Amino acid sequence: MEVDTPSATNQVVSSKQNILPELEIFAYLLVLIYLIDQKQYHEAKRCSLDAISRLKQLNRRTLDVLAARLYFYYSYSYELTDSLVEIRGTLLALHRTATLRHDELGQETLLNLLLRNYLHYNLYDQAEKLRSKAPRFEAHSNQQFSRYLYYLGRIRTIQLEYTDAKESLLQAARKAPVSARGFRIQCNKWAAIVRLLLGEIPERTTFMQNGMKAALRPYFELTNAVRIGDLELFRRVADKYSKTFNTDRTHNLIVRLRHNVIRTGLRNISISYSRISLADVAAKLRLNSDTPVADAESIVAKAIRDGAIDATIDHANGWMLSKETGDIYSTNEPQLAFNSRIAFCLNMHNEAVKALRFPPNAHKKERESAEKRRERQQQEQELAKHIAEEDDDEF
Repeated sequence: MEVDTPSATNQVVSSKQNILPELEIFAYLLVLIYLIDQKQYHEAKRCSLDAISRLKQLNRRTLDVLAARLYFYYSYSYELTDSLVEIRGTLLALHRTATLRHDELGQETLLNLLLRNYLHYNLYDQAEKLRSKAPRFEAHSNQQFSRYLYYLGRIRTIQLEYTDAKESLLQAARKAPVSARGFRIQCNKWAAIVRLLLGEIPERTTFMQNGMKAALRPYFELTNAVRIGDLELFRRVADKYSKTFNTDRTHNLIVRLRHNVIRTGLRNISISYSRISLADVAAKLRLNSDTPVADAESIVAKAIRDGAIDATIDHANGWMLSKETGDIYSTNEPQLAFNSRIAFCLNMHNEAVKALRFPPNAHKKERESAEKRRERQQQEQELAKHIAEEDDDEF
């Protein structure tokens, strides 16, 4: 009697059918991470492409978390091969699909990947248009929200909205995990530049954090040059660390700082001298030009008009006459500084309240306890009526 045995092909097909999609995507993710760790970037690129193609065929809510991680490594593998522009259309399509499926974690991840894709090629206008049109919802991942704040801070910096950029970058640095040292370094670099552009001087402790001292050294020296107002020192620091600044994509912002250095130097000169010639101003500012006196006169006039210094120009004698500094506490400056600190503390409190996490179905427990309370009160009322009726019967 002959017995049919299953062929090898049927066994493979049946084994594939029995594999859960979650396990399949998880296996793709493990292989992709292994290839990236082994620096086999082109193989990782092909693996990620196959994984995304397989993921498009599935529509299961249990895959949302794994899909979000897969999206990240998909973009990362293309970034390592310097071919991010190839997947921009795919990321937009995946973001549209995640929006239609109400996959909020996937939307967060894909929005950050698209912003990173645009910023990698300095397409700040397109990044801002995408960010402004993307659907808004409550953040589900602290890591993704930190990245979003970092990209938003960079966009606001390029758009000259330094105040909003400073808040976003500082908040991103605070929300970032302690283990994400590279991300926190980038946030602190951009935040230091933005604070300098605002006319503020970052605290020394910002550059002395554990594990960040060496990476933030160029920005510490740059801050020192801006604080002193030495244009020549600023130029030397910019030339010394030009390669680092180009790698960090902050070179264009540092060019903007030259005006702040000049204003700081002028402020120091106006405080130190009640009267000084414009030639000496040009010498102290180290203006290297063919007409330093004329340049110094225009710079001083602009600083006076902007309110950076309180002085007048004697054109006949070529002097800068500084006015006496009054009592700052008789002005509104202390009140404005105090108000800004209060606003910062209130904003931090509101963000902390929004970030509170409650256990699931906590409100149901409160509702159940209220129902039990009502039942107990009803039982007490019935018992009281019963006792009253018994008392009436005895009489």
